[in-house]
Amino acid sequence: MIKNSFDSSVAQSKAALESSSSRSLGPSMSSDHHVQSFRVFVATWNVGGTSPHTSLNLDDFLQVDNQSDIYVLGFQEIVPLNAGNVLVIEDNEPAAKWLALINQSLNKPPNGVSRRMAGLGGSLFFAKPSLKKISKTFRTDGGRKLKTCNCSTELERKHSKDFCFRCQQSYISEGDLSSDEEEDGANGYDILENSVPHNNQMKYSLIASKQMVGIFVTIWVRKELVQHIGHLRICCISRGIMGCLGNKGCISVRFSLHQTTFCFICSHLASGEKEGDELRRNLDVIEILKSTQFPRICRTSYSRVPEKILEHDRIIWLGDLNYRIALSYSDTRKLLEAQNWDALLNKDQLKIEREAGRVFKGWREGKIYFAPTYKYSYNSDYYTGETKTSKKKRRTPAWCDRILWHGNGIRQLSYIRGEFRFSDHRPVCATFMVDVVVNSNGFKKGSSNYNMKIEIEELLPTN
Repeated sequence: MIKNSFDSSVAQSKAALESSSSRSLGPSMSSDHHVQSFRVFVATWNVGGTSPHTSLNLDDFLQVDNQSDIYVLGFQEIVPLNAGNVLVIEDNEPAAKWLALINQSLNKPPNGVSRRMAGLGGSLFFAKPSLKKISKTFRTDGGRKLKTCNCSTELERKHSKDFCFRCQQSYISEGDLSSDEEEDGANGYDILENSVPHNNQMKYSLIASKQMVGIFVTIWVRKELVQHIGHLRICCISRGIMGCLGNKGCISVRFSLHQTTFCFICSHLASGEKEGDELRRNLDVIEILKSTQFPRICRTSYSRVPEKILEHDRIIWLGDLNYRIALSYSDTRKLLEAQNWDALLNKDQLKIEREAGRVFKGWREGKIYFAPTYKYSYNSDYYTGETKTSKKKRRTPAWCDRILWHGNGIRQLSYIRGEFRFSDHRPVCATFMVDVVVNSNGFKKGSSNYNMKIEIEELLPTN
């Protein structure tokens, strides 16, 4: 039995820690700007089409004791990839349940209040939940629809040669496309102006949630940060059956925080462990980078709002990338038994393809100190094929689930996996400290717990 523990993974990480120097933020900044570091938690989880149970506690997985400023969670196979979900309309009920569970952990209710009741406002969990309705519960909503950026005339004059960053914050919801949005090409999402938070005890606000068949992305930020979020947009790329269905592909979310642009890409790439299947995954990545196009929402002609993924300042790619280990099952099993991760990683397809310059050129990934995350028998710590009943479904274990980043001003603090057993994948999560350019004149220092002390033990080397 191969079982990876959180403690051993952290211990190995600490043993190999090395100092990490600050990275350049590009051109020198004017005196009215400064750099602020924010903690970002990112997780990817292929849940195998299994809907979460109501008692699932995500506190440890989300590391709520080490509160981050931004939480980005990407799921794959949030629904079974059957013809009904792929060809007709996806089931939103599992996504709504995941939102409720995430909210329960990030926005802990007062002592004595039921977690279930606080998470979904009563009986919603027992009725068939609406993703749109539940998303609104976790947002600060109720304002008018915004078609585009509403940067003020004064701001336009002041920053005519700078980044147009102070859009009235906007929210992407899972809603109907209005005729106004159709005319403005707003990509089919409701944009809602911020209003006063509906729950003063909420620490985190949902700013984005989007489902495309089995892929689901949700982003939460500290309530105090919402007013500094702008230019929020989502783009979906289908790479599934016939290269056009949504059973595979990606959801990308971009926004600006103060004067720094972010892009998060959650993908589910082509599957298969036959020789040559890695080239199909490479092609998926190339097409996603080529085809993803965010609609322009800043009316000012001189603004530098990125429209392509690689134009953003801070970029993080997460998901079931499906790259396998280029070894036979028996050879892989021997190295697994010895926990010889380095030897296994030398045969990792993603590492091989990156080093050859065929995919993810210029991207970085943290050092892996945990066991392969795929493929497990459900509700067990055994890889599929280790028992008599699972031999027919045997797959060579692999690190399918990964998190990579691109751009300066990003420092990874941790890269680990979780130990939930109800899927054939183990989830993977990473925490980062990310530098953001802030306008000193328009930002009150100390308005939130942004300046977090980082112990040197947290810093990890990268591949």
